[in-house]
Amino acid sequence: MTKGSESDDERGQRARLADLRQELLAPADAIVGYAEILSEDAGRLELREALPDIDRLSAAAVDLQRLVRAVLDPEGPVLAADRLRHDLRNPLNGICGYAEMLLEDIDACGGAVLREDIERLLTESAEFLARIDAIVDFTSGDTARTGDAGGRHLLVRLPQPVVNERQPPLPGTVLVVDDNISNRGLLTRRLSREGHRAIAVESGLRALRLLECEEVDLILLDVMMPDLDGFQVLQRLKADERFREIPVIMISGLRETESVIHCIEAGAEDYLPKPFNSVLLRARINASLERKRWHDRERRYIARIEAEKDKSESLLRNILPGQIIWRLNNGEAVIADRVDEATVLFCDLVGFTRIASRMTALDLIHRLNSIFSEFDALTHALGVEKIKTIGDAYMAVAGLPEVRPDHAETAAELALGMLAALERVNATSPIRFQVRIGMHTGTVVAGIIGTHKFIYDVWGDTVNIASRLETGSAPGRIQVSEETRAKLAHRYQFERRGVIKLRGRGRAVTWFLTGRKADAPAPLLTG
Repeated sequence: MTKGSESDDERGQRARLADLRQELLAPADAIVGYAEILSEDAGRLELREALPDIDRLSAAAVDLQRLVRAVLDPEGPVLAADRLRHDLRNPLNGICGYAEMLLEDIDACGGAVLREDIERLLTESAEFLARIDAIVDFTSGDTARTGDAGGRHLLVRLPQPVVNERQPPLPGTVLVVDDNISNRGLLTRRLSREGHRAIAVESGLRALRLLECEEVDLILLDVMMPDLDGFQVLQRLKADERFREIPVIMISGLRETESVIHCIEAGAEDYLPKPFNSVLLRARINASLERKRWHDRERRYIARIEAEKDKSESLLRNILPGQIIWRLNNGEAVIADRVDEATVLFCDLVGFTRIASRMTALDLIHRLNSIFSEFDALTHALGVEKIKTIGDAYMAVAGLPEVRPDHAETAAELALGMLAALERVNATSPIRFQVRIGMHTGTVVAGIIGTHKFIYDVWGDTVNIASRLETGSAPGRIQVSEETRAKLAHRYQFERRGVIKLRGRGRAVTWFLTGRKADAPAPLLTG
């Protein structure tokens, strides 16, 4: 063979390329031709509503024709098979999409005469789609597969739905991520027609930045993009708890099963190949949005249940000690505890009935609430358990339900704090209040009473003595028993009152607690 002559293989390759050019350029040229006819007829008939979609369809047809010529150029660059499939399907996607939208609207805008040419254009598009794999296999050197390429990827067109039978769209905000401007324009146009709010960006990085400040209901994500491909964007979305619940539908020219599996395993809601069928696209978008809405509704219900649960637990914590709530939640039906040593405190407003007769009901409740709220803050800060209020009386116990060795000291601090708090309230009140306080230390029994409007209560001789000490105390004074004074003598100052008679208890030595010793440190607050 002389220099410059062709081998049999080279001649065969050139012949096959010529045949393939003839086979593939024919439908591409036909698509351009039908697009030109549609544009001319629409202009002649003044179908202004249809012209924008026809212009977009024509531009996509020219792009397809140019790309086919470039791919079949023997001197042109060799593209990777996946990239080639993707690039060929992009303009075809725009052609089919705009043509299908025209079919849906053409009768309504008075252009029924264009229907036949639109359908012919779609037929040529289907023929071209069936041959895409033949182009890819030929340019990559795998000519053995070209024989059945047309039969394996035929476009099956679903019948157009009757307009009055279409399900109403579920409006949502949809983010379109695609580096191809035609695809972005087509998807945005179709989404708007379906009643959705569409946002389009050209790259994965732009999409991730947009999600930082924009809430979306669904993402349509192209697989092959220059900066971050669709797989990488999908992985980042699913790794971020802020975005992982947003459904993602992958849209790509890649049809390999491995690509679909990869996307679904990475968390994609669905996968649509280009060019997508408009009916299938609508169905999958609506299905994804419906699932998203059910998920959001479920999340709101759960949040509402959690809020109601927190509200109930907060209310319960205002009624019962935290430890008692924990025991009830863990199945204890009957709670009754014997506490060997605790300090019980009673505080009662002096002359309350007389004062109440001079005030309106609203003023009385407001003033009483101000006083008892101050007392509640003290019990919380000191870790003393408020048991209940009985009219104008306030009862608290230090040393239960959790046993603590400093129960007498904390009860003493509560009593002294109550006198100081009352002075603060009196400073803003035209009527001055006074209290009597009594304290006693000893054994008590504590537990839950009743099943309806139940309370945590305390019983025993210690409770009765503390109540008698309060009744026999003097206004503005804290009367304590000998047992309580013995617990506090190392840190607090007392004034001996002497022997008094306690109703139902007989004679007893009592003391007035006057304050903390100068060298005694203040107790640590627990609230």
